[in-house]
Amino acid sequence: MRILLHKHFVKNFDKRIKQIPNLLEKFNERYRLFIKDESNILLRSHQLTGHLKGKQAFNITGDIRIIFQKKGNTVEFLDIGTHNQVYK
Repeated sequence: MRILLHKHFVKNFDKRIKQIPNLLEKFNERYRLFIKDESNILLRSHQLTGHLKGKQAFNITGDIRIIFQKKGNTVEFLDIGTHNQVYK
């Protein structure tokens, strides 16, 4: 699997996650889990609806999500943040 990082994801990762050590650690843990098995139950991966239809999300914590899109063997991370931040 090839992972791409959208510029919007990188910007929000730097602003919302990178500066908070416990969130950065949890991100790294869930990222490794996603690479190993993207359907792992701990990720709570799910299809999105509405204006985000065609995209998917998985949990970093109870409230922090990653929005992503799959195309073949490529996954692009589009956004990261709290439920309210990414589903606006």
